[in-house]
Amino acid sequence: MAHNLLAGKKGIIFGALDDQSIAWKVAERCVEEGAKITLTNAPVALRMGAINALGEKLNAEIIPADATNMEDMENLFSKSMEILGGKVDFVLHSIGMSLNVRKKREYTNIKYEWMQKTFDISAMSFHRMMQTMWKLDAINDWGSVLGLTYIAAQRVFPDYNEMAESKALLESYARSFGYHFGTEKNVRVNTISQSPTWTTAGSGVKGFDKFFGYADKMSPLGNASADACADYCISLFSDYTKMVTMQNLYHDGGFSQMGMNPAILENDDEV
Repeated sequence: MAHNLLAGKKGIIFGALDDQSIAWKVAERCVEEGAKITLTNAPVALRMGAINALGEKLNAEIIPADATNMEDMENLFSKSMEILGGKVDFVLHSIGMSLNVRKKREYTNIKYEWMQKTFDISAMSFHRMMQTMWKLDAINDWGSVLGLTYIAAQRVFPDYNEMAESKALLESYARSFGYHFGTEKNVRVNTISQSPTWTTAGSGVKGFDKFFGYADKMSPLGNASADACADYCISLFSDYTKMVTMQNLYHDGGFSQMGMNPAILENDDEV
C-alpha cells in the first residue's frame, strides 16, 4: 500500500539486476511512493540483467556507469540531474562483487589483486559515489544516502570471504562521510544490515541455502525479505527519518541480538 511518502522526491538506484535483487524492489517502491528515479549499473551487469524491463515499467531512464570510474560517476549524477530536473533527494548503493567468492578461492588462499577489486567495487564505490555528489553539489539538503551491508562486517562468517572486510569498510565510509555530509549539507548517510536474502548475488555464496535456513531459525521474526527491506529503505528516504544518520541499522528479524535460539537445537539436522 502506497502512502505518497516520497512525493516530489528524486533519486538514483544503484545495482538493480533482476526482480530478485533488493535494488529492484526498492526502485519499484520508490516510484509507488511518488518519486522519480534513474537506474544505474555497470555496463556488464546491464547486459546480464533485466533492468531494461524495469526501466520501461517505472518510466525510469537507465544510465550505465562503472562505479569504480570517477568519470562515469560524474556523468551519472550530471545526467540524472538533467533528467530529473534538479538535485537528487536520495541514493541507494546496492553494489557488491567478489571474484574470490565467485571463483571459489578460500579465505586462506586469497588472490590479492582480486581482493583489491572486491574492495573497489563493493566499498570504495560508496565513497566515490558520495564524493561525486559532494563535488557536484548533486544532493538536496536533508537528502538520504543508503548502502546495503551485512553482519559479517562485525562477526565471522567464513564463506563470506573478503566481502566481510569490504562491508566493514563500507560501514566506516558511511560514518566518516556521514559526518561531513551532515555538518555541511544536512544530508544523512546510513547502512542497512540486511538478513541473508535470496538474490542472484547472495545465493552465489557457498552453502547459502543452509546458512539462510540457520539465520531464519535463529531470528525471532525470521529472515527479512527483499520486499521488507525495500519498505525500510523507503522509510529512510522519507522525511520521517531526518535525524537518523551515521548508523548501521540491522534489518534482520532480530538475528543480530541473538546468542542462541532453542529452535536451532530442535531438528538441527534440517539446518
